[in-house]
Parts: sequence; structure tokens; C-alpha cells
Amino acid sequence: MSQELEKQFQALEEKIKELKTFSQSSGIDLSAEITKLETKLETMEKESYAHLTAWQKVQMARHQMRPTTLDYIQQFVEDFIELHGDRVFGEDEALVGGIGKINGIPVTVIGHQKGKDTKENIRRNFGMPHPEGYRKALRLMEQANKFKRPIITFINTAGAYPGIAAEERGQSEAIARNLREMAGFGVPIICIVTGEGGSGGALGIGVGNRLYMLENAYYSVISPEGASALLWKDSNKAQQAAETMKITAPDLLELGVIDGIIKEPTGGAHKSIEETAENIKKQIVSTLIELQKLTSEELVKDRYEKFKKMGEFEEKFDNEK
Repeated sequence: MSQELEKQFQALEEKIKELKTFSQSSGIDLSAEITKLETKLETMEKESYAHLTAWQKVQMARHQMRPTTLDYIQQFVEDFIELHGDRVFGEDEALVGGIGKINGIPVTVIGHQKGKDTKENIRRNFGMPHPEGYRKALRLMEQANKFKRPIITFINTAGAYPGIAAEERGQSEAIARNLREMAGFGVPIICIVTGEGGSGGALGIGVGNRLYMLENAYYSVISPEGASALLWKDSNKAQQAAETMKITAPDLLELGVIDGIIKEPTGGAHKSIEETAENIKKQIVSTLIELQKLTSEELVKDRYEKFKKMGEFEEKFDNEK
């Protein structure tokens, strides 16, 4: 959503607050004017947010106040205990994880963690994990598999950190190992893209039996800016790239990459963390009920079949008409 449009909404909200305050302090009945403005604001928001472009959804996914993994954990994961470290190098605060309960069901929860301000974003490395983050995630998933706990992952990263230090410590190997091991775990794995789903950084905790997306999230092998720089040698064509790449939830549902779309409040997930969290929780609980009916072998096969169906193609030889 453009900043200009958000400013219009904020101006209307401020006007409504001013009228309510004045009405209460002066005793003058302004309910008709207030109702008129509230109706106008609601109509504008519904019309605007119902027809977002792919690029506008990318901006929504990157919104500074978009709820994080820890926000969702606080909302509906009971008795959560965060666990730290990969037992190899150190702690990576860009990826968080631990154990808790959802509706009384013991689960392991893992997710990328961004900050809400510059200071926290620097501490969290803007949600871009180093290898130790993915190794921590694997350690927690192996523990979950040992104790037969379902695994829930929240994906929200621009990508794995591309710095020299990350490459020296084996970034690609850490992600590749996660892909291999997640494919073979005999417990239910539910993955949810809550914001940005960027490249291997997202896929490193994204191999699940079911993959869902919030309606204003995106999931892509490369960012729109990166794609435009590669395709057109011009990063300013990011908006065009976003439309071309089919990276939004409806596009990916149609392509069979994801299994469902989780609704957000009008205006985005940050408008009501409680409502967004409740929608996510309902999806997790219903999916757990479905997946817990399967044996370990059936869960592995289910996951294999899911990914096998992606990227289907047909061969045609020159001598065929």
C-alpha cells in the first residue's frame, strides 16, 4: 500500500478522533458527522485493500509494524520456552524457536524474527539468519522428531544473510541440510509465510506437509528488485517484476505451490495482531487434526508427493505434430 494512501487513512482517523473528543468535551452531538466519516473510511479501506497490486502486497509484507514470530507466539502458543544456540558456533537472533503448546498439543515452533525499530533490526540482522540460525532450527526440529512433536514454522525473511562470514561458516550447506532432513521427519510440519518469503532463506525452514500464506505475504526465489536488476538491468523496474513473477498468495495457490491463504484484517496484519493470530491458530489447529491421523511413513510420503507435483512439465519432440 502506498504511503500516500496510508496518510489519507490516517488523516481521516485523526479527524474522527478529534470530533469524538470535541463532542465529549463540549456536549455537542456530532454523532451523524462521525458516523459519516467512519463509513467513508471503512468504504475507502475495503475498496483499496481489496484490489492491491503485487507490488503493493510486497510493500505490505515489508511493513515495519507487521507482526513477527514472537508476536504470534505470545498470542496463541501456551507455556512457550525459547531455546537458544546451535551447539556449534553460537546464537542467531534472526531465527527464534522453542517448545510450547497450541490448544494443549505439544509443538515445536520456529520462525524468522525481524525487529520493529532500527535498533532491534540491527540486533536481529533484519531477520536474515546466518548458518547458525538454520543449524539451531535443525537442532530443534530433530528434537521435535525424536519426541514426536509437530513442527510449526513462520517464514518472514528477505533471504539468508549473504555476507562473507555466513559463507565462510557454510550458509548453503546449512540450508541444504535442512531441506534434506525436513523431507524425512516423521512428524507433521506446517509452514506459514507471514511476510516476506525470500529465496533459500525461506525454504530453509519451509519444507512441510502444508504451506500456507497470509494474504498480503509474498513467496519468491528472488526479490522483485533483484529480479528486475537481472532481467532488465534496472532495479527501478521492481514493480513490473513483482507483477510478472507471480509471487502473491492467490498466484501461488493457483500454481499449487501453497495449500491455502490465511485472511488478514482490512489494512493488513499489523492492524490487528489478535485477529491475524486467531486466523493463523485456526488454520494450524485444523491442519494438525488432519495430519495427526497419518503415520510417520505416511507423513513423509505426503510431503514427498506435495513437492513432487511442483514444476510439472511436458516433453514434446521435433517429430511430433
